[in-house]
Amino acid sequence: MDLSAIYILSTQDVAETITETVSNNLNIITWDMFVQYFQDSFPTVLDFCMKVIIAVIVLLIGRRIIRFVMKAICRSLDKTSLETGMKQHLETMIRVVLYCVLILIVLGRFGITASSVIAIIGSAGLSIGLALQGTLSNFAGGVLILMVHPFKVGDYIKEDTSGNEGKVMEIQLFYTKLVTLDNKVIVVPNANLTGSSLTNMTQQDRRRVDIRVGISYHADIRKAKEVISRVAQEEPKLLEGEPVKVFVDELAESSVVIGLMVWVKTDDYWEVKWRLTENVKYALDENQIEIPFPQVTVSYEKASES
Repeated sequence: MDLSAIYILSTQDVAETITETVSNNLNIITWDMFVQYFQDSFPTVLDFCMKVIIAVIVLLIGRRIIRFVMKAICRSLDKTSLETGMKQHLETMIRVVLYCVLILIVLGRFGITASSVIAIIGSAGLSIGLALQGTLSNFAGGVLILMVHPFKVGDYIKEDTSGNEGKVMEIQLFYTKLVTLDNKVIVVPNANLTGSSLTNMTQQDRRRVDIRVGISYHADIRKAKEVISRVAQEEPKLLEGEPVKVFVDELAESSVVIGLMVWVKTDDYWEVKWRLTENVKYALDENQIEIPFPQVTVSYEKASES
């Protein structure tokens, strides 16, 4: 017999066997069995649905209670003398704890106890620790910031590693929010702020304004220093008792750089710096003291005729 014919006969036998088996099983499953199965499973399904409904109700009520409690806690913290960053940190931690308790209560409706959750977390501790390594570092950084106080809410800081800078708006559990001068919000991980150097520009109550201006080598240095000193003395927001220093800072390639140092309140820094820079330019122009700028001089010789 041909092999292809044998293959066709075998396929037909298998198909007939499958069809017969399915028909027998369909004959076994009757409508009464389906009804009985539904009746047996209905209490379990109903119980699960009731648990879900109760859990949702508990969740909604719990959220409202947490909001009410947090408002009361915030009002209490506002009456204390704690730093703003510490208040924000405590509020966040209390909110997290309350929501964790609420989640455990909801899970309890399904028979999951707190000890079971702790056991699961403990058994998966290494994996969870590796997965949350960065998050835990940021949390530890937030705690360290509140303990060491390298800066506080309201300070203007600059992260030296990446160059992010701005006024500290909020210190959270894992991140610190900065507001830039053009009103942008920068979210910086706390680990970055504690793991590298940063500059706090407003921690002290006074700052030094440094201005550098170049004058021509042909200009009278003494006169230029007198003009710049007079401009500085006329600035109304200089701190009393602090000296005004005017000096030759550098002999550059194309100019003599005159330096000016004055002391002002930290809050007045930018206002004074901008005003002094502008007034120095006006005063030098009025006294015909040249401020040089890069120039290129091209000279050529006429070829001699042979």
